[in-house]
Amino acid sequence: GFSLSLSLFPRFFNLRGRHTVCSRMTAAFLSFTRERGNDLSSPAPHYGFPGLKPGDQWCLCASRWKEAFEHGVAPPVVLEATHEAALQIVSLEALRDHAFTRETETEL
Repeated sequence: GFSLSLSLFPRFFNLRGRHTVCSRMTAAFLSFTRERGNDLSSPAPHYGFPGLKPGDQWCLCASRWKEAFEHGVAPPVVLEATHEAALQIVSLEALRDHAFTRETETEL
């Protein structure tokens, strides 16, 4: 699946907020965020953004991840790729409880 390229990171990091929570996309999360006006599934060629599908890895704004968490649709978190600044918005416990593992990979 698509993974955030380091060359794209600065552009997306500053695009609209700080994308600090590295997550594996799920169909439930992609649907949830699209319903709230942030369609991550559709390509945006003018930003070099290919569009995401379940299983892709992407860095989310901590506030969006927390909103999804509060609605029961938070995607699994890749802890080792998540920035510590996310802890200003989301608890470590919540992130750990949603840690991506090989077991969660089959649920994507």
